Amino acid sequence: MLSIIIVSWNTAWFLENCLSSILVNPPTSPFEIWVVDNASTDDSPRMVRDKFPQVQLLESIENVGFARANNQAIQRCTGKYVLLLNPDTLVGSGALQDLVDFLDTTPEAGAAGAKILNPDRSLQIASHPRPTLSRELWRLFHLDSIFPYAEYPTSKWETNQAQEVDVLIGACLMLRKDALDQVEFLDEDYFMYSEEVDLCYRVQRAGWRLFWVPQAEVTHFGGQSTQQVPTEMFLNLYHGKIKYFRKHDGWLAAQVYKLILMIASLSRLVLTPFTFFEQSSRRQKHLTLVDRYRRLVLALPRM
Repeated sequence: MLSIIIVSWNTAWFLENCLSSILVNPPTSPFEIWVVDNASTDDSPRMVRDKFPQVQLLESIENVGFARANNQAIQRCTGKYVLLLNPDTLVGSGALQDLVDFLDTTPEAGAAGAKILNPDRSLQIASHPRPTLSRELWRLFHLDSIFPYAEYPTSKWETNQAQEVDVLIGACLMLRKDALDQVEFLDEDYFMYSEEVDLCYRVQRAGWRLFWVPQAEVTHFGGQSTQQVPTEMFLNLYHGKIKYFRKHDGWLAAQVYKLILMIASLSRLVLTPFTFFEQSSRRQKHLTLVDRYRRLVLALPRM
C-alpha cells in the first residue's frame, strides 16, 4: 500500500490537476490519497469533495505549516510507503510505481525522490548535499557555477541510474513508513522550509540511505503557495536554515550562519545602485530581491 499525502494552501487549480494526474497515472499497487488543506480560502476543500470523493480530506482551521500538516495525515495513513507530494506537481506515467519498485528492491533505502522537471521539461534541482556552513557560503555567493560544491553536478548524472544523495526535496519524496516511524515524522518546529532537510538527515542518521530515482518523472510548477506571500516565505526560508544549524550543529554554528547571511545580504545591498543600469524588468526583479535581503538583515537578530 502506498499512501500519498498532499498539503495544500490556496492551490485549487493546481491541486485538481495534480490529483487528476495521479488517477490517470496510478501505481499498479494499492494506494490511498490524503489531502490536508491548510485553511484555504479558495474553495479547495469543496473541489476535493465534489470531484475526488475517493480522496481522504483533512481540513485545518488555520495554516499549520508543511510539517505539522503532513504529520496529521502520516499518523492516519496505512501505507508501507508514504509519498509527500506538492499540489503544484503532475505525476508522470509510471512514476509512482517506479518509486515503489525501487524501494521494494532496495531494502536499505529509507527514501526515494523522483526526477523533477520544470514545465519546459528542463531539469529542476531535486536533491543536494547536506547543508554545511561552507556549502551555504558557497551557495550564497553563487560559486557553484565555478565548481559544484553546494549542489550536485546533476547534468553529468546518468539518466537511467539511481544516485545516492543526502537530501531530497519535499516536492516529491517517498519514504518507507518504518523509517518515518523510527525518526518520529517531520519536526513541527519548522513551519515552512528545511523540514525535509532535517527529516532526510535524521533518516540517514538512523541508518537508512536516500536515492534520487530518475526513472520516475514528476513535473513541478514550483512555489504556487509560497508566491502568495513571497517576502514572508523568503524570511521563513532562512529562519528554517538557522533552526536547522542550531538543532544539528549547535548554537555557535547558528550564529556563524547568521553572520554569513548578514555579509551576503549586505553585499547585495551595496550593489543596489548598479541595478539602475539594467533594463526595467530586470531592475524591478533585482530591487524586489534587494528589499527582501534588507528585511532579512533587520530580522536576523530575532531569528
